[in-house]
Amino acid sequence: MLSFRLRCEENNSDGFIIVAVLWLVGALATLAVIYSLYLHQTAVAFVDHDERLQAQALAMSGVELAVYRLTAVPDRRPVTGRFSFRQGSAVVGVEFGAENGHIDLNFAPKDVLAGLFIGLGAPPDAAASFADRIVAWRTLLPAATTDSEAAIYQAAGKTYGPRHGPFQHVNELGLLVGLPPWLVDRALPYLTVYSGRSEVNVLSAAPEVLAALPGLTPALLQQLLAQRGAAPQDVLRAQVGMAASYISLQPSAANRINVDVRFASGRRIHSQAVVLVLDKDTEPYRVLSWRDEELSLDERGSAGWQ
Repeated sequence: MLSFRLRCEENNSDGFIIVAVLWLVGALATLAVIYSLYLHQTAVAFVDHDERLQAQALAMSGVELAVYRLTAVPDRRPVTGRFSFRQGSAVVGVEFGAENGHIDLNFAPKDVLAGLFIGLGAPPDAAASFADRIVAWRTLLPAATTDSEAAIYQAAGKTYGPRHGPFQHVNELGLLVGLPPWLVDRALPYLTVYSGRSEVNVLSAAPEVLAALPGLTPALLQQLLAQRGAAPQDVLRAQVGMAASYISLQPSAANRINVDVRFASGRRIHSQAVVLVLDKDTEPYRVLSWRDEELSLDERGSAGWQ
């Protein structure tokens, strides 16, 4: 009986040791999995950080090269241009164009602003009203003058009124009373606050911008788009008819530069800079605006770059 009890105690002791060992083995396996996940996440984070640093450097290189092309021949500054280059595992696409290919919120005439809104889907009466809001926002209010615009903002429940000064950024368009968000979103790609020109450069403007010019019929627009890359300037000016007073054929000092960096991993990072080209200065250019964004998976798969 005693020997049987001793054997049972030995068996229980052995069983306890086996369970303890199994617990230890399980704990070590869990730690190994956690450590493996940590190493993987660290590696992914390192690659992510490394590609971001590379993208920043490559974007700056693209801007520098674009400015070089803009200033290589001072008397013949290109209005638009594009090029690409490869660096390591990345392909870099660069596109640049004169900023006065966009409609300047601070200088564009009311009828050009209204024309843009009509082309983007706004009814003519509403488009004219939206253009009035823009002109009122940017126009200095004379001393001892009643601000009738402020009453419109108050009636709409706004805690602010028009600035009566220049737009600082195109996104301020969303602050104006009455403009629907969908129209603001559609208009932003065609606007600027950096060209300093009331006229639009027909050599770099998007079709949506050109369609906003009064007197430029659809037929004239198609003819202009087909010939603006090769026809002499006097011919182009003659072809636009009544819209001639709204156009320019000379580039502005401000230029918009788009840089797309695409890595072998499939990652794509887009940078957009607006630079002011400086003549006879200590620096060749000054950055007025810079924006970076990582494109979505759908955008990464799209052909080419914009």
